[in-house]
Amino acid sequence: MTERPGKEVGLAHMFAAARYSLGGLKRLWGETAFRHEVLAFVLISVVFLLSGAPLWGYVGATLLFLLTVSIEALNTAVEEITDHASPNYSEMAKYAKDLGSFAVFCLLMANGIWAAYVLATLWLPFIA
Repeated sequence: MTERPGKEVGLAHMFAAARYSLGGLKRLWGETAFRHEVLAFVLISVVFLLSGAPLWGYVGATLLFLLTVSIEALNTAVEEITDHASPNYSEMAKYAKDLGSFAVFCLLMANGIWAAYVLATLWLPFIA
């Protein structure tokens, strides 16, 4: 078993935290769902750009995307820990994974609702 490295302090701690975050991003990029979420955000941004969406639409979409990424990261962490702690099938492990997946789903729905709302504010005046 490998010995745990010592705690970093001061400026070294900031660099270590950045390395850990980049490591998390690298791990998350390995998840197909995360790559799909990034693609969806890019597509929504392009649609907003082509539609002339206001700045508040982009800000809301960006905040929701970042929240989705953070919950996707936590969901992936739950899956990693669950697979490690319970390598065989377990009903409890299934529930843990399902709950993490549901949290991501809820945020994906929020992203979709936000995008639809922003676009509706642009297009409804022309429809009515």
